[in-house]
Amino acid sequence: MLLNLPEVEPSNLLPCDGRVYYWGRIFDDLTADQLTERLLQEVDWKHDEAVLYGKHIITARQYAWYSDQPYEYHYSGVARRAQPWSSLVDSIRQTVQQKTGKVYNSALLNLYPDGNSGMAWHRDAEKELVPDGSIASLSFGASRKFALKHIESKEKLDFILHSGDLLEMCGETQQHWMHSVPKTKKVLEPRINLTFRQMLA
Repeated sequence: MLLNLPEVEPSNLLPCDGRVYYWGRIFDDLTADQLTERLLQEVDWKHDEAVLYGKHIITARQYAWYSDQPYEYHYSGVARRAQPWSSLVDSIRQTVQQKTGKVYNSALLNLYPDGNSGMAWHRDAEKELVPDGSIASLSFGASRKFALKHIESKEKLDFILHSGDLLEMCGETQQHWMHSVPKTKKVLEPRINLTFRQMLA
């Protein structure tokens, strides 16, 4: 089911078992465009890696990870180490924290070159993350579908996230819901996603 995202104070978009809030477009079009270009140029992007069914895969999607400390983070069978905050990503973090009222000590950035690059169904439930903590997902660039699926009931919710949109997942969401960025041939431009996270100290 494709939901129209509200333009008012956020309320929980999930019917059960967690909380997802849409905070709206927190950057205007001009600022979002400027930040998109700066992120593309200034971030030290690296191609992501994964181990699937025993095979080592290099993805078209690229990533960067910033944090307060050189945390190690494991997902898809690969360990990654955070780098110190860039001034650009840290300034964006301050805006996100002011909006959500939460404090984030890391940010995982993903760059999708076009619609042929996506993210399969998964949960952000790694042991390094604060249990039931907040994950604030900020989009720049191309508009893309963001999908949620309940693990037991299989109920699905779809949102279209635009450049400058902020979505927050918190509470029991990662225990009960998976999420994905489906691939599409209709999108030719890049999308950047910044997920601000709360790592265990």
